Amino acid sequence: MSQSETAGSGKNRPPLRLVETRDLNRDDWLAVRRTGIGGSDAAAAVGLNPYQSQLELWLDKTGRDAGLLRPDPTDTSEPVYWGHLLEPIVAAAYTQQTGRRVRKVNAVLQHPTIPFMLANLDREIVGVPGVQILECKTAGEFGARLWREGVPEYVQLQVQHQLAVTGKQAADVAVLLCGQALEVHRVARDDGLIARLIQLEAQFWEYVTSDTPPPADGSESADRALRHLYPGNTGTVDFTDDRRLSAAFADLVAIRAEIEVREQQETLLKQTIQQAMGDASRARFEGGDVSFKRSKDSDGIDLKRLLADHPELEPQYAIKKPGSRRFLISV
Repeated sequence: MSQSETAGSGKNRPPLRLVETRDLNRDDWLAVRRTGIGGSDAAAAVGLNPYQSQLELWLDKTGRDAGLLRPDPTDTSEPVYWGHLLEPIVAAAYTQQTGRRVRKVNAVLQHPTIPFMLANLDREIVGVPGVQILECKTAGEFGARLWREGVPEYVQLQVQHQLAVTGKQAADVAVLLCGQALEVHRVARDDGLIARLIQLEAQFWEYVTSDTPPPADGSESADRALRHLYPGNTGTVDFTDDRRLSAAFADLVAIRAEIEVREQQETLLKQTIQQAMGDASRARFEGGDVSFKRSKDSDGIDLKRLLADHPELEPQYAIKKPGSRRFLISV
């Protein structure tokens, strides 16, 4: 039976309650998550998450990241901290705005016929025939831009994954924008999309089960993953007989040269406008405008002078920064 046929056979069937989470600690919960693909993993698993690559997700699922690439849930500067903290508030606001009651599921759910498909629901909606799942989101000033035209693609994939696992027909996505505006979006089950999603997730899961890293995708996430996966700094490898990699190197050199020319052109155009503006802080054009403002003065500490005057302080505050690999080109 194919994955799509398996998916169809699971439609409208209740999911399995794989693990109860009411008393589960975070480490055990993360260990359970590594046994499959959850809703929040779905977009990354198919290469459509703007924040996480397939390669970085693969590191997590194979236990190679050691938690180093995962956001610290206690770090107040991380969006994941505020998302977790505000989740019950978003759920309560959703109930107040819509009148629909919600409740926690307190379990990791598993697709009835596809074991690697897991789901952790924020809330389930009670007593409403047309919609059964609530996904709670928060978005700051930058993230809110992704919601201007509705639910972003990576969130839609997360919801379709949840609908696939649970067999449900629709979900509401409640998003708190910039801490002051709650929007509610309805996402209906799309069986065609779900069938394709399952196929692509199965391909990614094959990377995990075969312990084969997926290809990098050019993202910052993939760059982080590669530096973590290959921290070494030894030896030389010879690719002179590898036509594919030699062609990639030639293309890289050509693109670097083109970028350098483009950057010089950009700098010249920018300086032309700056020179014409003089002391003006803003300029308007037919197609838009630019600003050229001086930032406010700020206070700081001259560390070089401080240590020169008090060298005995340096050992007390010295820190060792870990080295990282640099990618340099020689032709």
